This record gives sequence, structure tokens and C-alpha cells, in this order.
Amino acid sequence: MPFFTEIQIPEFPWKLDYSKSMMLMGSCFTENIGQKLLDLKFDVDMNPFGILYNPESIANSLRILLEKRIFTENELFNDHGLWNSYYHHSRFSDIDRNATLRKINDRITSSYKFLKSANFLVLTFGTAWVYELKNTGQIVSNCHKVPVSEFKRFRLGVHEITEVYRDLLEQIWNQNPDLKVIFTVSPIRHWKDGATENQLSKATLLLAIDQLIRGFGDQVCGYFPSYEILMDELRDYRFYAGDMLHLSPVATDYIFERFSKVMISNESKEISKKILKLKKSLDHRPVNPKTLKFKEFIQANLLEINRLNDRFPFLDFSAERAYFEQELALFQKL
Repeated sequence: MPFFTEIQIPEFPWKLDYSKSMMLMGSCFTENIGQKLLDLKFDVDMNPFGILYNPESIANSLRILLEKRIFTENELFNDHGLWNSYYHHSRFSDIDRNATLRKINDRITSSYKFLKSANFLVLTFGTAWVYELKNTGQIVSNCHKVPVSEFKRFRLGVHEITEVYRDLLEQIWNQNPDLKVIFTVSPIRHWKDGATENQLSKATLLLAIDQLIRGFGDQVCGYFPSYEILMDELRDYRFYAGDMLHLSPVATDYIFERFSKVMISNESKEISKKILKLKKSLDHRPVNPKTLKFKEFIQANLLEINRLNDRFPFLDFSAERAYFEQELALFQKL
């Protein structure tokens, strides 16, 4: 007898594997899933503008990539000693204006190339609420703690979102016709918007995505129900972090497992299990590093790295190899 309502997720007609690449853009949920893919050595470009929450900011970022736009110092502003961009997360900010520009433009250059040849684009919408800078009319990606009085706050409508993405996706497919687009809605609640406002926001995002997929067809677009999995399958506060809003590690692992099941090829899932085992070995700390058993453990992992490299030469195990070789050298000095 089942003890929860399980979300039925149809198989995607296309699969991610180690020969394919994926760009992920959106909210901090994107970071959770993207980091897991990076840890498993998939070819991933994650949030080239930093964390983005609303569909308009994600669309602006994609336009900048398509144009391969170069930012200038006039597009930055200084606040409390930091140079910031309203198009970027604070991870790009710096006390040195040139350093900020360098981080921004270097990432645009590399992500432009990545997007043109990527196989998948995953867009995670977090909220339909946006902040518009009053003196320019720009919908910002990050307020950077600028006083709220400088912004106009409003909720995007379904029609506004769909109109933006109908044109934008056509532009993207003109440059990369084989790209598959996967939408998802972040399960993280934006509680500062208010309980009802958060629900209206999520509903707006879901309706907009549904219209886009119906319009373009499920051969080029798909939807992964991360929001629904948390709301229905994991309907319990033990699956939340301490703030009762973000996901716990257990919830993130569970949703990623569901994502992997429908999105990653069987062969690549088997490879990823070996990589995960190797990653856990890196975290292993022996009770006594002087034992012969620990030496055998190191040698076994180096052997596994060689096997994986022989089978999959496109995977980079240089960091893992360096770690175990260093451990082996230290052992031999004992």
C-alpha cells in the first residue's frame, strides 16, 4: 500500500549522457541540481549570470548570450564599495571595477560558445514577481540591497511570459536547432511575497510553461515537475531546511534521483554510480593511514580511475588521480 501520492513522470524522448552538454539557468534549485551533475562530471554550464529567479531576468540573460554582448563600466554601479551589475548575481561583484567586468565578460564569452552547441537547456522559474528599476525601467536580476524605494514591484502575467519566450526560443533555435528545452518550477517558496502571492506566482509560471510546451510541441520542449514532487510526494516539513522554505539535502537527493530516472541514459547512470563511488573514496579518512589496507585502498582507486579513463577518455579525473597519487607518495614515505 503506497503511503504517498507519486508523481507520474513520462519518459523524455531524449536523454542526457556523457557525450552531451547541458546549460542550466534559474533559481537556487538550479544550483542544487546543477552541482550534482557537475560532481558526476557531466558537461554542464550552470547559471552563467548567477542565480536568477524570474522568467524575465532569465530571458534577458539568454539574449545577452545570444548577442555575445560585452559589458562596459557604464553598466556597473557602485554601492557600499562594491561594483555590481543589475543583470548579475552578487558573486560577480568586486571592489575592483575591472575585476567585475572581467568576471562578467569572460563568463559571457565561454557561455555563448557553450549555448551554441549545447544539447539541453534547463530553465527553472522561481517566481513571477519582479523588481523594476524606476529610473530606467529595467527588470533587475538582483537588487543588490539597494533600497526597495528605488524599485517598482509587480507580478508578470502568463501572456507576458509566453510572448517573451516564443520569440526568444525561436532565436535560440536559429543558432542551435538541435537544442532541447526543459522547463521546471522551483519548489522553493518565496515566502516574502506572502502565502497567497507565492501560490499565484507559481500558478502563473505553470500556466505559462504549459502554453509554451503546447505551442512548440513536446519534441523540442519538456517539463520536469520538481515543484509537484515536493508539494505532493514530499509533503512534510522534514524535507525542508531549517528555514522551512529551502530544500533539505534529502529532498534535493530525492528530486535529483527522479530527474536522473527520466532524463539520464541507462549507460550514463551506470557510469555515474562509479564516479559517485570514487567521489566518496575521496572523502574517506582512514583511522590509521599507515596500514597496508589503506595502501591497497589507494591503489584500488587509482586502478579504477585508469579503467574509467580507458573507457571514457573524455572524462577528466586529473584531480582525483592527483589526490590518490599524493596519498600513495605520503604512504611510501612512512
